[in-house]
Amino acid sequence: MQASAGILIAIIVGGLIGLWILFYFIPVGLWFSAILSGVRVSLLQLIFMRWRKVPPGIIVTAMINSTKAGLTITRDELEAHYLAGGRVQSVVNALISSDKANIPLDFKTATAIDLAGRDVFEAVQMSVNPRVINIPPVAAVAKDGIQLIAKAKVTVRANINRLVGGAGEETIIARVGEGIVTSIGSADSHKLVLENPDSISKVVLAKGLDSGTAFEILSIDIADVDVGINIGAKLQMDQANADKNIAQAKAEERRAMAIALEQEMKAKAQEARAKVIEAEAEVPKALAEAFRNGNLGVFDYYKMQNIQADTDMRNTISKGTPKDKEGK
Repeated sequence: MQASAGILIAIIVGGLIGLWILFYFIPVGLWFSAILSGVRVSLLQLIFMRWRKVPPGIIVTAMINSTKAGLTITRDELEAHYLAGGRVQSVVNALISSDKANIPLDFKTATAIDLAGRDVFEAVQMSVNPRVINIPPVAAVAKDGIQLIAKAKVTVRANINRLVGGAGEETIIARVGEGIVTSIGSADSHKLVLENPDSISKVVLAKGLDSGTAFEILSIDIADVDVGINIGAKLQMDQANADKNIAQAKAEERRAMAIALEQEMKAKAQEARAKVIEAEAEVPKALAEAFRNGNLGVFDYYKMQNIQADTDMRNTISKGTPKDKEGK
């Protein structure tokens, strides 16, 4: 009895597994839903999808949606797009939305946009409902040297025809920022910009910044303009400090050269005094030699001493005594 019960359980389990495998490769329920929705697809085609590793549910659901929306998309086109790595449901949703909004978009263009890495359904939605891009604060300096910080909002709409190969939002943000800097920089005074902030929008919008991008700029609105620092005054202060430092450096250089010259002159003076002392030391030797040779007599020597004493006295009188200086 136990053996027969075990065999019966094994047969039941095997039968369930077999039914699961059968219904996995032959999705009868999916085929029946397609028939009821007016989509013609055979069970053999669904089995072949399994063998080609294409989920039948995705393809059949996309065919049902497109058929109900009145679009004609073949099964082979959807399978080819899936095998190429595309998002089938996103493409079908985009085609349905564009058809309802009267936006020209064919299957080939939609698949190209999807394979390019862009969300084609989101692009169609943006064509219907434009998006607002917040531009980060842009700092620029007017001609009077005052810095202005502008915040802008750009309203863009997706351009379906330029989605493939067109630049993205980063390019729009960069171009608008450049345009704001140019507009503020060309203003004679920051007060003119504060009085008419819409002048920035007009100048930037007239530049055609959406050229070569995947968007069409509808409007550029200046949300806020703040006054920054006085760049002109700051630059003048920096220049004055730089000039002062240069002048101090040159003065220090001249002082160092003067000190070096003074030290050099002192060294030369000391050298000259040393030579004088050396020469004076030779005088007694010369006198002694003159006495020995008979070239100098005693009276001549006394006469020379008297002249020397008279010269010293005159020098002393000309310089004056300390008491005389105090009296003066």
